[in-house]
Amino acid sequence: MTLLVVLLIIGWAVFVYNGLVSRRNQVDNAWKQIDVQLKRRHDLIPNLVETVKGAMEFERETLERVIAARARAVSAGGRAESVAAENALSNSLGRLFAVMENYPQLKSNDNILRLQEELSTTENQLTFSRQHYNDSVTDYNTRTQTFPGNLIAGFFAFQPAELFKAAEEDKSLPKVDLTLRRD
Repeated sequence: MTLLVVLLIIGWAVFVYNGLVSRRNQVDNAWKQIDVQLKRRHDLIPNLVETVKGAMEFERETLERVIAARARAVSAGGRAESVAAENALSNSLGRLFAVMENYPQLKSNDNILRLQEELSTTENQLTFSRQHYNDSVTDYNTRTQTFPGNLIAGFFAFQPAELFKAAEEDKSLPKVDLTLRRD
């Protein structure tokens, strides 16, 4: 009887341990899916910058910010640094697209429209990948922090994973001015 109880406890511990390893691997996989979309984004940005460079000669600072933000994002090490660099890149791209609206010749350029569409598609895929990552992290963290998983997680030093968070500037409400102006 004692042997049966010991075998059941060992079996339970193995089952819980394997479940935690599986969820940790799902978190890592979800992060790698974000990496795939970020690589695609990083590859598209130089094409966009080169395409608009000639037409936006007076907006060199905006282009330089995008280029610098991309360089920081590509060279970021670790998840936290990568998240911060990618948020800064998103903000720079947003500014670039806003400035591009002031150039009619850019809004009608087929290459730019295609690149904008590809970047928009990539941004949507990034959003879905980030959501999947956060779902995986939440599941993993829940398993490592609740009983009985927390016993095995503590014994084998499973560390909590961090959620992908929005940049502070993305949390502020945009100001909308709906007043009609008469010229």
